Amino acid sequence: MEVLKSALSSIKPTKEEEKNLRLISNNILAKINSCLVHQKAVLGGSGIKGTWLKNQHDIDIFVMFDYKRYQSRSKELPDILEEKLKKMFPDIRRLHGSRDYFQIRKENFDFEIIPILNIKSAEQANNITDVSPLHARWVKQHKELSDDIRLMKQFSKSAGVYGAESYIRGFSGYICEILVIKYGSFLKLIKNAAKWDSKVIIDTENYYRKKNLFKILSPSKTYSPLIVIDPVQRDRNAAAAISTEKFERFKVVCRKFLKKSSIEFFIEKSPTVESIKKLSGGNILALFSAKPMNGKVDIVGSKLLKVYEYLAKRFIENEFKILKNGWHWNGKGVALFYFIFKENELPKLKKHIGPLISLPEHVVRFKDAHKETFIEGNRICSYVKREFISPEKLALNLMTEAYVKERVSSITIQKISKTKCMQ
Repeated sequence: MEVLKSALSSIKPTKEEEKNLRLISNNILAKINSCLVHQKAVLGGSGIKGTWLKNQHDIDIFVMFDYKRYQSRSKELPDILEEKLKKMFPDIRRLHGSRDYFQIRKENFDFEIIPILNIKSAEQANNITDVSPLHARWVKQHKELSDDIRLMKQFSKSAGVYGAESYIRGFSGYICEILVIKYGSFLKLIKNAAKWDSKVIIDTENYYRKKNLFKILSPSKTYSPLIVIDPVQRDRNAAAAISTEKFERFKVVCRKFLKKSSIEFFIEKSPTVESIKKLSGGNILALFSAKPMNGKVDIVGSKLLKVYEYLAKRFIENEFKILKNGWHWNGKGVALFYFIFKENELPKLKKHIGPLISLPEHVVRFKDAHKETFIEGNRICSYVKREFISPEKLALNLMTEAYVKERVSSITIQKISKTKCMQ
């Protein structure tokens, strides 16, 4: 398919880029290994798997600690590694995670240096990161599918479903790799995914052949719409983080691609003020621009997602009908939250339905609280003044609420009406 050839040529690193990555990585590895004794630094992630995308600047390095010597000191690995790394890289940053890791920037590359135990089987792992080299080893057995995996990753990025972070809840790079390997090619995966039901089980190693995995695994591991049994860890659903929303979106995009394939399916598009304004179609638009707090991307992203969900909830509570809404954040810079409404203004008064008239004590309290009441059916009612009659006024108020201010560094709003755009 010409579309796939064209897409691959735009996302696959050139020989020169691969050579440059190896050269820089080898220099960093040599420097790290020169200060290690009972540990060894190796290239990890998509770099060692051969599935990295063009212009990717995040490189994983695993520092493998001797299992017998350090298995009982797993929690100390970051502290031990930090002391060694600081001698070579004074500007190194320590980042928090399930096990702390480190980051250095060299020649436009961000190297993430992750301490792990050197294990032979997943059962020996003290942390999920310990299993990563086993994942790489399994994927490398299928080198012939590297380009198909690249296509799947880029396709998922463009569809907005890529990333296992808690604020995305989409397809991780490892899931993309497993799915392509399972079906044998990118195109076969897309054809099968387009026909997926509401619950899909992928078990490449047939660990649960003729067995009911729902009776074997805990509900927390089988809750997601896509269940992918980790090829190197039979009791783990590698797709447990995938949300129903991302799962369904992926299926829809697969169907659209099969109906009319285009290079557009492999091009990431970041929403802009103008593109969102166009999307609003002349309806009322509340567009927020939020600057995230400092911290680990996953944690910061989760806070942004909570703010977005809170804004949506407050608009709905105040009875504003949302036609379209969404948010975008690329892990850097500001995030955009947008809400498109049909109504310009709601009536100043709204009906407040009170208790059943068969409950006299409650009726009396209701009458005490409201000057004018009336009976409708078998309930007493009243009309009350709305706190907000326009989405714009509510939007301005929301920016001052503690829940929002505690989760972002700053937030501003752009109000777009049918006739004008104001900032």
